Amino acid sequence: MTTPTSESTPNTQRRWMPWLIAIALLGAGFGFYGMGIFMYNMGRDMSTMTASVVQMGKDVSTMSGNMSNMSANMNDMARSMVEGQAAMGSDFERVRVGVEYMATKVADMASGMGNMSTDMHDLNTHIAQMNQSMSDMNQSMMHMTGSMGRMNNDINKFTRPESIMMPFMR
Repeated sequence: MTTPTSESTPNTQRRWMPWLIAIALLGAGFGFYGMGIFMYNMGRDMSTMTASVVQMGKDVSTMSGNMSNMSANMNDMARSMVEGQAAMGSDFERVRVGVEYMATKVADMASGMGNMSTDMHDLNTHIAQMNQSMSDMNQSMMHMTGSMGRMNNDINKFTRPESIMMPFMR
């Protein structure tokens, strides 16, 4: 007696074999497709990365040039600062000399103002003396005017004798 599995095995294997091959080929196709996509994306990414590295090299080169220019500019700036400090030193020396000169002139002016104050004091003293002399002269003129008035009265008496003889006649 034969078992049913032993009789059906060669036929079954023949029937399933194309399907298994198709599935294997389909699996291999998906595998190759996946690997192709992976390789394509990796190549594109590597190309982008290479372009980025090239750009980074250009940027570093530009930065190096800029730093060289900046170094030259800093040297120029340092030289200018040294020259400026030297010029400012001479300017400050001239300012110091001018201030010293001005200080001597201010001292001279203060001395002159002190002398002027003394002269004004003397002038005030002389004006006070002149005022006193004018007051004395005014008093003398007042006495002289009074004396002249009395002399006038006496002269009138002598030129008109009737006024002496009859004093109440007027």
